[in-house]
Amino acid sequence: MPLELIPVTRYSRQNVLRILRLNPSQLSAWERAGLIAATAEYSFDQLVQLRKLRDLRSTRLTARNIRQSIDAMQRVAGMDNPMLEAAAVSHGATVAFRHSGALVDPVRQQLLIDFDSQAAPCTLSVLGEIGPEASLGARQAQAQEIFQRAVSLEEKQDAIPEAIALYEQILQILPTHAPSCINLGTIYYNRRQFRQAEQYYRRATEADPEYALAFFDLGNVLDELHRLDDSISAYQSALKLLPQYADAHYNLALAYERKGEKRRALRHWLSYVRLDTVGPWAGHAKAQARKIMAGEKLCIVSRHGRTMPQAAAV
Repeated sequence: MPLELIPVTRYSRQNVLRILRLNPSQLSAWERAGLIAATAEYSFDQLVQLRKLRDLRSTRLTARNIRQSIDAMQRVAGMDNPMLEAAAVSHGATVAFRHSGALVDPVRQQLLIDFDSQAAPCTLSVLGEIGPEASLGARQAQAQEIFQRAVSLEEKQDAIPEAIALYEQILQILPTHAPSCINLGTIYYNRRQFRQAEQYYRRATEADPEYALAFFDLGNVLDELHRLDDSISAYQSALKLLPQYADAHYNLALAYERKGEKRRALRHWLSYVRLDTVGPWAGHAKAQARKIMAGEKLCIVSRHGRTMPQAAAV
């Protein structure tokens, strides 16, 4: 079915400052910190992101700490834009993210106790019911509002069916809303309904072929379905999109070990420990790398053709 061409709603810089009641110097500071791209016009998604930044800034979080948390979430969760794909909340001097029914501190790689799971999510104004014939800007606004509600509902086990219904409602409004596909896939994955999970993860990769998290999650469910080669291919796709994706290196190393391809596994164990030096899985990755290097007669070849024993410490 051909894609429907709908004009995208854009907001001028002056309109953004007026709508969000921002100081021009604050917007410029976020641009310098790399939190938002410098531009003369903004999309609706960028408007949503700016509102979240404004609300986080009101908690006295610095632009540097926000940037650090976003970078960590991109690295550990494979998200392209965590500010849009998860619910961001302040946590001390960093930002935590509500994602897949959990509150995560990506900098420390810790799950947190969520004392505020009933708080209303940060969104723009609530809109009325909007159908697929509405403008793209209106559909995006409705989808964003519903998405934040669904994410909050996931935190209560008895509300999961309602969250599923909301995600499916989003896909009626925006069939290519990849984060909703991801979250639906994760719900079914946690229920061990792997066939349904695969369908939604694959749909996310088709909706957004540059979404590393979608390929990573697809790899996980394909592994559960005992399709190891397909799983490896999915992890490789995630790493092509995001080479610093630590968890993808970890899972790919495990997959290669299961295939008996230890040297390929070693490459990804070493990549993982460079990216995660102190996290809970770093010790295991280092141990696996040492084991492979001790058990294999690995060598490196100098530029002059002489071989030397592998001596790099892990």
